[in-house]
Amino acid sequence: MNKIHIVTLGCSKNEVDTSVMESILDKDKYSVTHDASEADVIIVNTCGFIDAAKEESIDTILESVEYKTKGNCKKVLLAGCLAQRYPEELIKEIPEVDGILGTGNIGYINELLDSILDGKKVIKTDNLNSDYLEGVKKKDVSVTEYVKISEGCNNNCSYCIIPKLRGINRSRKIEDIYDEVNYLVENGAKEIILIAQNTTDYGIDLYSKYSLAKLIKELSKIEKLKWIRVLYLYPDHFDDDLINEFINNEKLVKYVDIPLQHISDNVLKNMNRKTNKEQIINLITTLREKIEGIIIRTTFIVGFPGETQEDFDELLKFIETYKFDKLGVFPYSQEEDTKAALLDDQIDDETKEKRRDEIMSVQSEISSSILSDKVGEKLEVLIEEKTDEKSYMGRSYMDAPEIDGVIYVNSDSELKIGDFVDVEVIDSLDYDLIGERI
Repeated sequence: MNKIHIVTLGCSKNEVDTSVMESILDKDKYSVTHDASEADVIIVNTCGFIDAAKEESIDTILESVEYKTKGNCKKVLLAGCLAQRYPEELIKEIPEVDGILGTGNIGYINELLDSILDGKKVIKTDNLNSDYLEGVKKKDVSVTEYVKISEGCNNNCSYCIIPKLRGINRSRKIEDIYDEVNYLVENGAKEIILIAQNTTDYGIDLYSKYSLAKLIKELSKIEKLKWIRVLYLYPDHFDDDLINEFINNEKLVKYVDIPLQHISDNVLKNMNRKTNKEQIINLITTLREKIEGIIIRTTFIVGFPGETQEDFDELLKFIETYKFDKLGVFPYSQEEDTKAALLDDQIDDETKEKRRDEIMSVQSEISSSILSDKVGEKLEVLIEEKTDEKSYMGRSYMDAPEIDGVIYVNSDSELKIGDFVDVEVIDSLDYDLIGERI
């Protein structure tokens, strides 16, 4: 029996892929270990979206191949986006790597493990637009689970390599997603987070209409399901049906993650985004007017080729005016094989970093102010961790795991991980809250 250890890098979509790989391993041949030092095979599920992610992936690969000499490791297999993007280069430059598993070839995991353990070097990246592997049953179900509702993307933003790494948009059938969510809930999940490269595009390829609202409505029929959260809601297809679902569906948390990327029409056009400033402002205004208590998270890119000082000032003013609850900023990463990489007026790294820091400084003050206004409010909190004898850490509907803040909860009585408890907010930090159990 060979022990398999998987290192997962990057976004929640990679976490789902890792879960699928673990679930479909041939149990007669392979078992999962969480200790890299005892693994016979280490799989690095890589990220290759931007420069920083690529660097982290390379560092992790180099750390993993060291286990061939200091641990029990016999073979190292690479999966994920970086592996899909540079298969031959990785094999050549890091000869200790024994195989490459492309993003569309997860179903071949056992075949590749068999091959590399037989001494063969294998690259399999040919099945980019493969169908999603349905019917996979996760063994260890957590209170919060991510569910991928589609794969790939049709946006073709000029800065983004993802369509070349994940293929075209391919939605899963509603009944298949329902079956997966129902299984997860029956086995202990209480919060389901729906993810895709672009969740608002869900269903257009299968049903000839945008169907995210319909999917959410169906999932809400699962009785034991407590929270539904949706990430990566691109603004161009955030339709009225979806807005009404946020208004009326008690299981759908009032939290939206909308990657806006910029507000200057000049930059948005060069990014090949499908929205403009007026449409974005109308959407943000509509969401806040119609959905009571809505929390809006977004991300922006600064230093995009041709972004003038005026473009940046416009973005900064927009952020100061509309005061997003949650906000992330990324310096533009010049990715080969993208249209933006060939644009004139590339911006130097120092300017990119300065612009990012300026926005995050402003956002820190905005976040601190927003959270200070929460003092005295009562929130329902999902308990995720015990920090000491009478203290716990959890999240309210306002925070997605790992990317947002938390709420620290003081409680005289014992709480269990996975409990939902009522908490009164008694203090705030820049990005987190402190509360007492009611």
